[in-house]
Amino acid sequence: MAPSRRLSSTSSTSSWKSASPATLAIAVALTLSSTALADDLVMQRVLVDGSRSNPLGVADAASMGSIGQQELAQRSVYRAAEMLEATPGLIVSQHSGEGKANQFYLRGFNLDHGTDLRTTVDDMPVNQRSHAHGQGWTDLNFLIPELAVRLDYKKGPYSATEGDFASAGAVSVQYASRLLQGVASITGGQTGYARTLLADSVDIERGTAQGSLLYALELQHNDGPYTRPDDYQKLNAVLRYSEGYASNGFHAGLMLYRGNWNATDQIPLRAVQTGTLGRYDGIDPSDGGSAHRYSLSGGWRRSSDDSASSVSAYLIASQLALYSNFTYFMADPLHGDQFAQPDKRVTSGLQASQSWHQHGSSGSISSTTTLGLQLQNDNIYNALLRTQARQTLAVTRQDHIVESSAALYLQQLTRWSDSLRSTAGARFDYYRYDVRSDRAANSGKADDHLLSPSVNLVYSPWQHSEFYANAGQGFHSNDARGTTLHVDPASGAQADRVTPLVRSRGLELGARSNWLPGLQSVVSLYRLDFDSELSFVGDAGTTEAGPPSRRYGIELSHYYQPLRWLSIDLDLAYARARSRGVAAPDDRIAGAIEGTGQLAISVDNGGPYSAALKLRYFGPRPLTEDNSVRSRSSMTLNGRMGWKLSKQLRLELEAYNLTNRRDSAIDYYYASRLQGEAQAVSDVHFHPIEARSLRATLSRRF
Repeated sequence: MAPSRRLSSTSSTSSWKSASPATLAIAVALTLSSTALADDLVMQRVLVDGSRSNPLGVADAASMGSIGQQELAQRSVYRAAEMLEATPGLIVSQHSGEGKANQFYLRGFNLDHGTDLRTTVDDMPVNQRSHAHGQGWTDLNFLIPELAVRLDYKKGPYSATEGDFASAGAVSVQYASRLLQGVASITGGQTGYARTLLADSVDIERGTAQGSLLYALELQHNDGPYTRPDDYQKLNAVLRYSEGYASNGFHAGLMLYRGNWNATDQIPLRAVQTGTLGRYDGIDPSDGGSAHRYSLSGGWRRSSDDSASSVSAYLIASQLALYSNFTYFMADPLHGDQFAQPDKRVTSGLQASQSWHQHGSSGSISSTTTLGLQLQNDNIYNALLRTQARQTLAVTRQDHIVESSAALYLQQLTRWSDSLRSTAGARFDYYRYDVRSDRAANSGKADDHLLSPSVNLVYSPWQHSEFYANAGQGFHSNDARGTTLHVDPASGAQADRVTPLVRSRGLELGARSNWLPGLQSVVSLYRLDFDSELSFVGDAGTTEAGPPSRRYGIELSHYYQPLRWLSIDLDLAYARARSRGVAAPDDRIAGAIEGTGQLAISVDNGGPYSAALKLRYFGPRPLTEDNSVRSRSSMTLNGRMGWKLSKQLRLELEAYNLTNRRDSAIDYYYASRLQGEAQAVSDVHFHPIEARSLRATLSRRF
């Protein structure tokens, strides 16, 4: 945990004002969207030495930002996906076994397993369309935090470069192509936690060119605090070859992930209150799953004073077998209500962009025009099955889906003067669905298209401050099966089809300032509308169509480094989510997040010792549309201490839930029936946060 060093206000603001449009365009592309390599000395100074880079003069919105390698390394994460909580206002939770995709909350949304939060790793999409369990399924268990060189985030539909699932936000994780030092580590902890990691990069001469081959291998096991251990077993491997730098070079990489786990899903509060179940007990001992993800990807970039070009492509093969039981014995008192959601797919895609820089003389107008193309195809086999102890009893539906999309976008960055700049863009998306279902009535084809404009204005009257105004339109896609649905697969009743693409509209005002030395402050006010809260319910095999919605919110983010060895992060967010056209009090959106907060303190004087604390607040939420049932808030305190035993050897101790609070990680309200109950009971169902636990890591750099 080396001390964070921010760029001075002069280097981060005034230098951008005097920069050529080519330099500015390249900085925008590298700082906020592209891969920064660990061996790029310029980007290394900006993004590694500065734990949260200051985007004054670069960002289009107050809700844009970039988190560097050091701050990511300082964060204590119980599971890999929690690294995304470096994004202000974002909460990452879990309601099942460790191998299942996480639950995400942001800007008044319960994002389920990823809907409306576009997530990419090394320019590969993580969200899975038309998934067996949930639209936008985002499984980040293949992520290796030590390889992350940068995390970029955007919120709201204000960028033409972002499309499906990006209305609430978009998060991009970039891996390093070269490690400054290799690392070998071993971690042991309570609740059966064990992890080992080996990662390094070697230089390779290829004729007159010099490349770098990075490799990483991670093995992990975790039982969790549950009565029936998760027995989560994970294998991750990465192999990546690169030449050149972030703006001029190429890379190609292989990733492999495999996981197996048991699951203790959410349990009814009534059973815990009566003593029938303990907090860490489960009901169906055969819940759980297995997953794998294999990917091949590559990217190429070239830039000059007059232009910048980039091309990337990916091929991803993934498979999931998921067994869940949320209602226990309500539908089938004899066999139970367990269901399986197998999903097998191959995802392929291509992304390309070309930028042209129009130079202006000092004080005159300059601009950059970017034209981009994005293609994606998903070949999917998935199903919804009724099961008992992971054995199939009946088939609710089985489908073969081919979902294809093409997007073309145009974006214009214009610097009107030293104090005023704008970014205007338009994006055209076309989607085509081909569904072949086991029920002929639910087979068919559908297509849809949308044009999404956006505009961003930035005014910087002073050297240390900027003001932002943003407006844009976006969308999320619906599950392909809902677009051709005629018959409810469970009941056989007539069902309504849904719109393939659902429009969103966003507005935002914000400000960013570093007027006080060592302090960066950001505030944003936003509104986000959806035409409908449409979603495919994978647990039931049907589509639910909700009314239009509107969300207002405010976000505050502060980073303060009063001393070289002390840094303080404070992020606060509040959102108000309501259904439009629905009379109060029935206009609440169940599960919509309202308030969140994070306070992180890091101490490192450059000596042998360092420490960090993070307090996370996850506010209460309405669990019913009339707000008659609400969840409780939760608060966790995590800590981290490090000792440099020698120049190359380091010992770290991490503690989770230091105060040992008995809070919920997540809450739902619905009807279920336990064995022995005469009828179904509507109740709060919760998944507990993990009890206090310790982990120790011994690592060696080489």
